[in-house]
Amino acid sequence: VSLTDKMLRDIDAIQHELGFSGRSEVIRAGARLLIEESRSEERLHGTISSILILLHEKKAEDAITAVKHEFEDIINTQNHNHTMENKCLDIFILNGDAERIRQLSTTFQTSGKVDYLKLVVP
Repeated sequence: VSLTDKMLRDIDAIQHELGFSGRSEVIRAGARLLIEESRSEERLHGTISSILILLHEKKAEDAITAVKHEFEDIINTQNHNHTMENKCLDIFILNGDAERIRQLSTTFQTSGKVDYLKLVVP
């Protein structure tokens, strides 16, 4: 597993703040959360409404926009905000087929351009 120095510092901080016994425990806990989120998304079916939250660097805006245009059929609204230095926060209100919404989420997640992604399905 390759991790950046910043990720290692963040993992160390979480380890100390939450009382994990080591980095491996932090990484396992994170993996469990990702697995559970993935399984929850797999169980979605039919037409759904959801919110997709993205945090990315400004320099990734062209890549984010390209993906967004591929999924205009399910994006009702997008709110784009500039937050921290060189960061953008996008909030998408989605409505459509669950499989299509999963595809959008997966496309962003695997693009390597997104720092944070959260799909919320009420």
